Amino acid sequence: MLCRRIQNQVAADLASSPAVALLGPRQVGKTTLALAIGETRPSIYLDLEDPADRTKLEDPALYLTAHTDKLVILDEIQNLPGLFAILRGLIDKGRRSGKAIGRFLLLGSASEDLLRQSGESLAGRIAYRELAPIDVTEIGLDADGGRDRLWLRGGFPPSYLATDDAGSFNWRRDFLRTYLARDIPAFEPRVPAETVRRLWTMLAQSQGTPLNASRLAASLSVSAPSVSRYLDLLVDLLLVRRLPPYHANLGKRLVKAPKMYVRDSGLLHALLGIPSWPALLDHPIVGPGWEGFVVETLIACAPAWTSAFYFRTSGGAEIDLLLELPGGVLWAIEVKRSLAPRVERGFHAACADLRPARRFVVYAGEEPVPLAHEVEGIGLGALAGMLRGREV
Repeated sequence: MLCRRIQNQVAADLASSPAVALLGPRQVGKTTLALAIGETRPSIYLDLEDPADRTKLEDPALYLTAHTDKLVILDEIQNLPGLFAILRGLIDKGRRSGKAIGRFLLLGSASEDLLRQSGESLAGRIAYRELAPIDVTEIGLDADGGRDRLWLRGGFPPSYLATDDAGSFNWRRDFLRTYLARDIPAFEPRVPAETVRRLWTMLAQSQGTPLNASRLAASLSVSAPSVSRYLDLLVDLLLVRRLPPYHANLGKRLVKAPKMYVRDSGLLHALLGIPSWPALLDHPIVGPGWEGFVVETLIACAPAWTSAFYFRTSGGAEIDLLLELPGGVLWAIEVKRSLAPRVERGFHAACADLRPARRFVVYAGEEPVPLAHEVEGIGLGALAGMLRGREV
């Protein structure tokens, strides 16, 4: 089993908080991680999509009160939103008896914002963590071709660990079909699955470009508000990233539309019918796809409370990824799919406007490359490790 670095953080959260919500898309490894934590202490596991386990919770207060001495793992918590109010009462009762810490580990296939709509009653009683797909710091850079395999196949464990590329590609195509046929209608029954599939594919084709909802609406023959609703759903399901623009009072016209990314590179390639490494290198998406892979990796590895943006002016000044680290420190990051990184004039102009503390160009190699104007050429693994606070 791959060691997921968030496991220690979740365990630490359970030592200080009554409840922890571990969020992430299906098949990303939430259940495996939760069961590994459960093996370290008395625990019970309930899958809220299993009718037998749901039957146990017909009287949830009675059932859960009988297990106050155990960690209760509740999988797919979004299927029983009414349970949050029950958990609040049990947590508050436990606080009065000194048994509130580390009671519940909640697993959800939806974003924190979506769960919070149902779980407002747990405010101040729950910690939220997101389990992202596998990244380069979790496979190790000494893995034979690990980074390129991860880029091609994506970070869902069954896809990355598949015996061969064909098996990985078939798994991802099945994953997409399952989401469209079952999971998306479960969250939003009024959303037509075929329209979402076409929208998802269009987002893949325009990977890393600013959102143009009107163009998407026209192509799909639906209204712009409908497109926004479908996008919100894909974002809430942690399948698409909406990267906001960085706003600064510079007296210049700034691009205000968010950039859109299919978050997992393997799903991006499956949506575009790219099954193999040669096919990826020959495809026009190779540059934008590499950018999205880098953006997702660095955001996943950044410290807690880091905010991520991009920056672009109408005059051409641009930064692919701007990380605002805790304390307000800015790191400007340019992404190049090249072994000889070259910095464009627009990056220098943007840095002159924003004055970031550090400036990087992430390129396809691994050796550090000093560049002009205080720009550091760096490999993806090295910068991801730097964000994690250690060298990889």
